[in-house]
Amino acid sequence: MAGMCCGVNMGETETASPVEPSSMSARKRRMEIHQFNFVPSDSTVVPPLAGLKRQKIEVVVEEKPKGSELARIPDGGEKKKSAPPRGFVREFPKFGMTSVCGRRRDMEDSVAIHPSFLSRDNDFPSGFHFFGVYDGHGCSHVSTKCKERMHEIVKAEVESAGGVVPWERTLSRSFLKMDKEVKDWCGAGVACASTSTCRCELRTPQCEAVGSTAVVAVLTPDKIVVSNCGDSRAVLCRNGVAIPLSTDHKPDRPDELSRIQESGGRVIFWDGPRVFGVLAMSRAIGDTYLKPYVTSEPEVTVTARTEEDECLILASDGLWDVVSNETACGVARMCLQSRKPPPPRSPGHDVTVTAAGESSDKACSDASILLTKLALARHSQDNVSVVVVDLRKGRPN
Repeated sequence: MAGMCCGVNMGETETASPVEPSSMSARKRRMEIHQFNFVPSDSTVVPPLAGLKRQKIEVVVEEKPKGSELARIPDGGEKKKSAPPRGFVREFPKFGMTSVCGRRRDMEDSVAIHPSFLSRDNDFPSGFHFFGVYDGHGCSHVSTKCKERMHEIVKAEVESAGGVVPWERTLSRSFLKMDKEVKDWCGAGVACASTSTCRCELRTPQCEAVGSTAVVAVLTPDKIVVSNCGDSRAVLCRNGVAIPLSTDHKPDRPDELSRIQESGGRVIFWDGPRVFGVLAMSRAIGDTYLKPYVTSEPEVTVTARTEEDECLILASDGLWDVVSNETACGVARMCLQSRKPPPPRSPGHDVTVTAAGESSDKACSDASILLTKLALARHSQDNVSVVVVDLRKGRPN
């Protein structure tokens, strides 16, 4: 997204300012697809240093004697917990991600991936896994802030829930807290920490016309929890069928249109439906000047995992504006089928966690790259960010 507005429907004309003339090399840099390396402890998505060889990280799962084991806790201390259930195999999700600026002047998308960002000890020793795609508009600093903080807020909310997690309430509270942090942060006039390409210097420190979409997936051993605010999207591929796990928040969606009008707002068609002719989505984090018409309240879906699940795709509207759910799942499925899922492992066997774009992660990486290239080939006018998560897994003995 660029300016104060975000994605458009297929066939619409973008209103963003034209790309400034530049050298061929500069244009190639803007169109370059970036891949990222991840390890389970990563807290942000950071590109690797140029010239360094990709590292392969091995996590060894050893059989522990019966009794108890020590586990690290956030404050650096230690606590005792029960040993994992017999036959349990610690598994980390396999995934691939690509992100490209495309035909925009600025990169406003952000992606956060945190394998095993939260451990539930006895209940779920393998932990929960976090994936988030944030599509900024007006500037990149709200999406960047979401990348840095959303998983931490979700973690705190899940931990405070104790036993059974009420996912809808937990994710809703997380999004509202994230929105409040952004509002306080922008209102305090904190300088933007984005890259030198950011155009925040053209705005006042108390800029309220900046926001971001947010689609977040929390992967548990038996559930896929998706929380969405805006027009980024999550799609599940199950046995070859594309199942949308979120619904885009467009101003002309009947229920969204009614909500906006009942709160005293208007939807004006200016190069597509926009709230007051400005914002092409009806929900977002930030955009304080358009509240309460643009709300940060997310829609949450909880989907039970099955043996037929193949992959989960999270992407910004730079993909979905030009690629259908069915086509995206077909491409991802084709890449995943080129490699078989990992066989079940016995306790004590080594579990290898590789960087994005390697091993079975290579299948996910290939899928994300192909989807990004497809979006560019179909003349997507927006930033394109795609995350593909392999949901196939070997079962514990």
